Amino acid sequence: MPVAPPAGAFAADDAPLPPARVLGKSRWEPVRWSQLPGFGADAMYEAWNAWIRNCERPSAALATLCPEVRQLSIASPEEQRAWMVRRLQPYRVEPLQAGADPLLTGYYEPSLEASRVPTASQQVPLYRPPADLATRRPWYTRQEIDTLPQARAALQGREIAYLADPLDALALQIQGSGRLRIIEPDGRITMERVAFAGSNEQPYRSVGAWLLQQRALSDASWPGIKAWARANPQRVQEMLWSNPRYVFFREEPLSRLDAGFGPRGAQGVLLTPGRSIAVDKDSIPYGTPVWLSSPGPLLNLNRLVFAQDTGGAIVGALRADYFVGWGPEAGDIAGRLKQPLALWALWPR
Repeated sequence: MPVAPPAGAFAADDAPLPPARVLGKSRWEPVRWSQLPGFGADAMYEAWNAWIRNCERPSAALATLCPEVRQLSIASPEEQRAWMVRRLQPYRVEPLQAGADPLLTGYYEPSLEASRVPTASQQVPLYRPPADLATRRPWYTRQEIDTLPQARAALQGREIAYLADPLDALALQIQGSGRLRIIEPDGRITMERVAFAGSNEQPYRSVGAWLLQQRALSDASWPGIKAWARANPQRVQEMLWSNPRYVFFREEPLSRLDAGFGPRGAQGVLLTPGRSIAVDKDSIPYGTPVWLSSPGPLLNLNRLVFAQDTGGAIVGALRADYFVGWGPEAGDIAGRLKQPLALWALWPR
């Protein structure tokens, strides 16, 4: 018996709606599929590749769908949509209490040139976690890491590689992972991914917000921050120290297969560009399929995505970070993306 229902099954979305659900900081209000903007126009084949990846680490509530998801990988978009209508109930995600406006931002995976040893132009280190990270909480601040002899001694020998630009190192720490093209001491080139391995557990402070408070600029996007840094090299260190949080990394091999996806998110699966989002896990569980709508000046989005990651700034029911991809173009989009947001959680009936 085929998994997908026959054509025309969209008309069957007329059963009584289930009650609303309350989950953590969010309220899920049941709606009809017809209320999801752009549902009939999304590129289902892109979404389905991400869904199959999502099924590598499904929650118990969603695991029963995965055999059908895999079977439908060769189905037509119409069959895939009809199956979603039959098997999933859309819920409009709303905050339990009024708060910040709904907001979609973006994040990406930096791709950077690095050296295994310091050179005349590459002297900004990326570190593995220090041996005493678990016993000293919080660990030293960013400024103390740069200035205190005891902090510098604790990190001696923990260097992974060296970058040329301290702002690239900061971007890598904010994003939580990145791709490095490393020149080895013998001249060989290796490709690696550095992934989040811990932090100093100091509070995160936005350097963009610091610059706005200083009235140093009016454009706090990442391109705006980099332009300010180029024009004010004597104040870059002060700007960096305004953010006490510091991130440590681990090395991961970057296979040809892994290179086609992003880093592993908090769910434990490789992120898919344009199909993975970071959410507040207390409002939307990891692995949840989500319909995302964000009509904006930079990106016009109506699409199926998956809640596969989280972030320190992603707090609240209507807050999401959209994984754009990797490299400079993705970084430019992620650095400028700030748009209104609406979310619908798609949950098994």
